[in-house]
Amino acid sequence: MSVVFVPKRQRGKAQINQETIQRLLDENDQLVRCITEYLQKGRATECVQYQQILHRNIVYLGTIADASTEIQPDTTTPCEKITLAASKDPSDVTDRRN
Repeated sequence: MSVVFVPKRQRGKAQINQETIQRLLDENDQLVRCITEYLQKGRATECVQYQQILHRNIVYLGTIADASTEIQPDTTTPCEKITLAASKDPSDVTDRRN
């Protein structure tokens, strides 16, 4: 059973920590491998349940990520923001000396 499924009495009380997130990521890795294996064997019907769990896990992780960005203030300095922006896509850099 997926770690996302929590009994009703414990909902909202779960502590989200790095271990929980890593377990979900590991579970997602296993689900992707399982889905791939079934698809290669031509058993697409059996994949549906695993795809649903994978989808639920991804949505849950996205929700955690969204919530954590709302809670944590942006502590990067303007110089760090420029450095981060410049390092995101090096192929996007154009020569403006022309």
